Amino acid sequence: MTIKSVICDIDGVLLHDNHPVPGADVFLARIQEAGMPLVILTNYPSQTAQDLANRFSSAGLEVPESAFYTSAMATADFLRRQDGKKAYVVGEGALVHELYKAGFTITDINPDFVIVGETRSYNWDMMHKAAYFVANGARFIATNPDSHGHGFAPACGALCAPIEKISGRKPFYVGKPSPWIIRAALNKMQAHSESTVIVGDNLRTDILAGFQAGLETILVLSGVSTLTDIEAMPFRPSYVYPSVAEIDII
Repeated sequence: MTIKSVICDIDGVLLHDNHPVPGADVFLARIQEAGMPLVILTNYPSQTAQDLANRFSSAGLEVPESAFYTSAMATADFLRRQDGKKAYVVGEGALVHELYKAGFTITDINPDFVIVGETRSYNWDMMHKAAYFVANGARFIATNPDSHGHGFAPACGALCAPIEKISGRKPFYVGKPSPWIIRAALNKMQAHSESTVIVGDNLRTDILAGFQAGLETILVLSGVSTLTDIEAMPFRPSYVYPSVAEIDII
């Protein structure tokens, strides 16, 4: 396989908290100097592309804002293809910003969609409204299925759980491991699955998403998943490396 384009996860792959993984700078520079299309893909919806570019710059990694693609951006792209432009949103600035750009009206009056991202201000009233709207026919869309983030901070999947329990309806998750976000990332850089590789640290999200979308996959062991975890999975990554510093096929 000739690799012509790259999709790369952030946390556990390029950064640990806000510090670069050793070798990440050289890895990114090699991709950019080769002129390969690159999408840096994250499931977390709470930061804009500009926020992420600033975060990378603070860590000494220079990546253009245009390279970043978040689950909030993917959710807005997904919804552009759907009928209806009214949404009740459980989420914060970055998600709301993307929805406004996509032409949505944010409302709690007869919404077409209930859209859940991540927020620290989640409360009974939000849960009640979201569940009521979903139970009465609003389409239930969520940015990502992650249950928690760093320090067990509740993430989108955890916020969706009570809405699902009350309404009896499951959300459509746009983010990894859904192959939809991978196809959207491919469209963003005008690339093809047959010549694209995804680099990630999580078998259940990054690698599964790539596998389902028909990409070559690279698991790095600098984050969530371990060699032992691979044995428990019904699928295998195409390649396994200790970290991005050792990747030699890109």
